[in-house]
Amino acid sequence: MNELKSKLEKIDGKGYKAYKDIRGSYVFPDYTLSIDYVQGDPFANPSRIRIIIPRRKTIIDSECDLTNVRRIRTEDEIARKVALTIQKQQSRMKGTGKSGLIFIDAPGQKVIERSAVTITNDMVTICLSIGLPAQGRRVLGRQAQQLLFHQLQEIVSNSVFSLKKDKIMKALYLSDQQHAIRKHLVDNGFVSFVANDAVLPRESGISDRPMTNQAALFQSPTQMEVSLTLPHREEPIKGLAIKEGITLIVGGGYHGKSTLLRAMEHGVYDHIEGDGREFVISNENAMKIRSEDGRKVTGVDISPFIQNLPYGKDTSSFTSENASGSTSQAANIIEAVESGSKALFIDEDTSATNFMIRDYRMQQLVAKEKEPITPFIDRVKQLYTDHGISTVLVMGGSGDYFDVADHVILMENYLPYDVTDEAKRISHENTYTRHKEGSERFGEMRRRVPAKTSLNSQSGKKAKVAAKGLHHIIYGNTDLLLHQVEQLVHPSQTRLAADVLHYLERNNLLGEYTIPELLDFIEDRMNNEGIGAFSLFQNQHPGDVARIRRSDMAAVLNRLRTLKIK
Repeated sequence: MNELKSKLEKIDGKGYKAYKDIRGSYVFPDYTLSIDYVQGDPFANPSRIRIIIPRRKTIIDSECDLTNVRRIRTEDEIARKVALTIQKQQSRMKGTGKSGLIFIDAPGQKVIERSAVTITNDMVTICLSIGLPAQGRRVLGRQAQQLLFHQLQEIVSNSVFSLKKDKIMKALYLSDQQHAIRKHLVDNGFVSFVANDAVLPRESGISDRPMTNQAALFQSPTQMEVSLTLPHREEPIKGLAIKEGITLIVGGGYHGKSTLLRAMEHGVYDHIEGDGREFVISNENAMKIRSEDGRKVTGVDISPFIQNLPYGKDTSSFTSENASGSTSQAANIIEAVESGSKALFIDEDTSATNFMIRDYRMQQLVAKEKEPITPFIDRVKQLYTDHGISTVLVMGGSGDYFDVADHVILMENYLPYDVTDEAKRISHENTYTRHKEGSERFGEMRRRVPAKTSLNSQSGKKAKVAAKGLHHIIYGNTDLLLHQVEQLVHPSQTRLAADVLHYLERNNLLGEYTIPELLDFIEDRMNNEGIGAFSLFQNQHPGDVARIRRSDMAAVLNRLRTLKIK
């Protein structure tokens, strides 16, 4: 600590690169400060530091990491407390560029494993980014002392050392309950659970916070209601259970169909107390499917849905630089199944109409031999019977789906009703019967091997890999756009995806393994070595990444414009 103070006094007023001298570890009374990376310029990416606190000095006991789920929730609670403390205490120093700024990778409404805070048997480590103070390009040593000696100490004192055990235990009990529901889904053949009294609407289209005014509380129809006994809770929790198979969500416009589906989409993540969706829980591998005009598709077997394209274009290994709505949606389904997804969430509003349905009258006008598309209505049942893939589908425009649905939910004034029997009666009485198209079986799923040349991070003489927000990765000389990957929810996940791609390239892991095998490797490395294990800073400061789901990592890989399949 005294050595750091001496160094800062010595470099005061020197050129900014003199800050490089302070790299290293320094012992403070309650923690060790590790300065891992020093920015070369006041306008550059901030410096990276770690605060390493002996666990025995905190209230983090064995209950907090009794399970992996509890460890992640405890780390999340600490990160939230640190972020709130920084927000309250942040005072903008006078200076150039990012002088005096302090950052942590702050969580949102969802609980996602992050590298910002890590708990081990002996230590609690907090990863921060800071802007070292400068005037022009001159070191402000005294301000740096204020930042490193006083502000950081206040942040630690008012966050980690001010944690309340009862608040942590409340969060841990919630995580235990959410984990119990997830286990119940798997054990009992459910895709999703939506608790009674859940608040599903969000306050706006750009906010993930709950609507606070006039939000209708969710209430399950009695025919589809289940009761679950959860730990740390005296009364069972009741709610809607979506069974495996094909479930339709129908109803008039603006009655809550898409709101219910979006809540289930985001149920792949746990939510914090007060979010309203704490007990909206979905299969962790469920994938939102949509059409995606203009996306790159590489070597995907879309022949179960599309065959006999004009000019003999092959659809058993379909490649397009600019896929249409129907071909992109077909590719998205096949890629999701390839990645291991066991449930698909689909909304007609974001689907290609000609991919979803060909009704009776259109079949009369346009002969099947003139139509390359086998619509989803004729494959959705096969996906379930042949491959165990369930589908939850918002459909307000075609009653033909009544023929293939196992369950039909009607949304009316934001409340669900079980209308399965009525829908089946209408289906049987319908005099216009469309012809089933396509073969009797869905067919086998082909597995693809990405070629070594799929990844090239070189841009000029240097590698260039950078995540720019939630939906954009710059990789070498190409842009990877992820706006339609709807279950990516935090920029830290995108940063991890960029790190993973660069790791695969640096270690020559492409060319021999199928995409599922690569996904297995990525998951095993995250589970065994931590989510920071792909970072160039993995031995120092991997503090701004968050776990990305297997299916979303596959979606990132599949959208590479440079992807090639052996």
